[in-house]
Amino acid sequence: MEPERQRSGRTLKKGRKRSRIPSKLVGAAEAMRSRWDLEENQQPVAKKARLSTILFTENCEITHGQLCELLKYAVLGKSSFPKPSWCQLFHQNHLNNVVVFILQGLSQLHFYKFYLEFGFLRKAFKHKFCLPPPSSDFLADIIGLQKKQIIGNLPKAMEGALPSASSKVSINLQKDPIIQKYGSKKVGLTSYLLTKEEMETYHFPLQGFPDCENFVPTKCNGSVTDNSPLFGLDCEMCLTSKGRELTRISLVAEGGDCVMDELVKPDNKIVDYLTSFSGITKKILNPVTTKLKDVQRQLKMLLPPDAVLVGHSLDLDLRALKMIHPYVIDTSLLYVREQGRRFKLKFLAKAILGKDIQCPDRLGHDATEDARTTLELARYFLKYGPKKIAELNLEALSSHQESQEPKNKAELVQQLNTSVLECLDSVGQKLLFLTREADASALSSSQNCQTIKCLSNKEVLEQARVEIPLFPFSIVQFSLEPFSPSLTEEMKKRIKIKWTEMSTVYAGPFNKNCNLRALKRLFKSFGPVRSMTFVLETHQPHLCIQYEVLEAAQLAIESLDDILVEGSCIKVQRPVTELTLDCDTLVNELEQDSENRGTIYLSGVSETFKEHLLQQSSLFLGLKAVILPKDLKSGKQKRYCFLRFKTFSSAQRALSILTGKDWKLKGRHALTPRHLHAWLRGLPHESRLPGVRVIPPPLEQEALQMLKVDHPKIAAWHWGRKIGKLYHNLCSGTLCLILLPGTKSTHGSLSGLGLMGIKDEEESTTPNTCL
Repeated sequence: MEPERQRSGRTLKKGRKRSRIPSKLVGAAEAMRSRWDLEENQQPVAKKARLSTILFTENCEITHGQLCELLKYAVLGKSSFPKPSWCQLFHQNHLNNVVVFILQGLSQLHFYKFYLEFGFLRKAFKHKFCLPPPSSDFLADIIGLQKKQIIGNLPKAMEGALPSASSKVSINLQKDPIIQKYGSKKVGLTSYLLTKEEMETYHFPLQGFPDCENFVPTKCNGSVTDNSPLFGLDCEMCLTSKGRELTRISLVAEGGDCVMDELVKPDNKIVDYLTSFSGITKKILNPVTTKLKDVQRQLKMLLPPDAVLVGHSLDLDLRALKMIHPYVIDTSLLYVREQGRRFKLKFLAKAILGKDIQCPDRLGHDATEDARTTLELARYFLKYGPKKIAELNLEALSSHQESQEPKNKAELVQQLNTSVLECLDSVGQKLLFLTREADASALSSSQNCQTIKCLSNKEVLEQARVEIPLFPFSIVQFSLEPFSPSLTEEMKKRIKIKWTEMSTVYAGPFNKNCNLRALKRLFKSFGPVRSMTFVLETHQPHLCIQYEVLEAAQLAIESLDDILVEGSCIKVQRPVTELTLDCDTLVNELEQDSENRGTIYLSGVSETFKEHLLQQSSLFLGLKAVILPKDLKSGKQKRYCFLRFKTFSSAQRALSILTGKDWKLKGRHALTPRHLHAWLRGLPHESRLPGVRVIPPPLEQEALQMLKVDHPKIAAWHWGRKIGKLYHNLCSGTLCLILLPGTKSTHGSLSGLGLMGIKDEEESTTPNTCL
């Protein structure tokens, strides 16, 4: 077989000069184009394949199906496939090759735990995105091999029925997050109500909180029992000059009857009706005279004293209503998911109840239908109990719905029934798959795939040097030994603590008669503050400020350390713990991360900042994108932003202007990419007392494995360098992806990370100066 494989390789090389993938020119993904992306009207000087600067997802998580979209589009282009829904690939016909490196056994957690060791990867690839935990065959998912099996053959639970004993998948129920939270026994309604602590954690409006001063209580203060009535609630919102405001409310009683369905006219000027979600248009809302205070009064009259409100992300609905209610069941939290993620209502409706809601052929969502669905989901959970729900294995079912729903029958066949292998076959090309012999995959036995099985990672690497230039599309898989479950749990806790401590500063000493209000205003000017406390343990008072973003903490240190403030020369520094000892090095390396090059952070921006920026765009040449973070709950724009420029010099010039006397903003070069914020939000909240050891005694012996060559820390450094050498030998115009798939086992799951770039992409404009 070996001579035949080599002949095949020579034929491919002889049949093409540069392994160029035949296709037509690619355009931008208009349907998903970001309104912040300013490069859309700029034509490149030279026709080079290039990727967009911003990925079009709020949480920066790309499904395996969406990744498959990009790979198929890279092979055939827009003449045969829709443009990727999540990124822009310009001049696809100038791609020469596609190479995918897979580091099996590693996850996003490993990447940021060993960030300093992954030197080449973080500097070479400026596009990064989150991946969900892998399914049973990650490779088949991203190539599209399993799509045919999914159509028309969904599991029983997707039809709304509980699985029979013969159809149950072998899963460890004790590790299921639903069982871990509620136990396995059926309990009454009151056990599923959110506690006050949970309501505070998930930003529900609560009595006495400063951001709820004008909120109206429902006056439901009766004694709740397991027989208390349930009411399904759903609201639709629009975007006004003051943020999100209510446009429709639906309330459904336990029997399924709609007892309230009202359109509401906002108090402020509407800037976006959000019709695709709400179904509300200007024409519908024009004759409406009902105001927020009217529905508040009506809701208070309708609800009995012991009413329990049920909804999906109910905190948003109550905030839109500007009302406070103490007894709630939130179905997005009731059906617990791993790592703080949440199932969509549409998915739960199909998986649990067997019903289709929020159908694409309708204009927006039906608030009454959504309210009734949440009510049915709550009743279903109460009826069958947590064990039966856990046996459905919702996490596995959700992987069947990763691909975006097709818009028509032709697109169904095109997107789901065609794999990357079939795309390559249609243009007379083969896929190269290099892997260890022990790592089986559906891809190995597929037609039109040249599989080379090796005995070790080292042999995979050696074969890759020889074989990659001979094929237009290559997948190279390295298998690395993962951490043990116990050490992985410790890593998850410490990585969250580390970023929290790096974003925290201590400032002082201050005079005992200092102006505390002025000090708070000063430190808030550097960025969003999560908490600020007065430290009185010291001889003179100090402040402890925990910022939401790392840039704000760094800016405070750089601006105020050893500066005279309120009559005192203060010191501004991070807490010194075993997790922050290398933070100076880490900050310096984050500045050199390719995704942060040419990006600046600004604090103190107003709601009209973008308009002013565009009006004076001639001052900011090379501006590619304006990233305006919004509060996840209120939808309001936060008072900081990120600006991305084409070159470092353009970013440096803009920073000088924007922090000057005319704009009066505070800023510095960026340290954290967008996907990192989304990933950190999903990690469990951890806190600790000073002095906790890095390695607890039971794990000390295991920690000594750090010194071994096959440990992930050493492997990250070793294989990062090896892939770097392979990358430098790739031809110009090669689309290269590095995938850390994540892990999934009975002990839990870890989300993955993807990095991608095109070799020599816009090389002539890439700055030589590092941040």
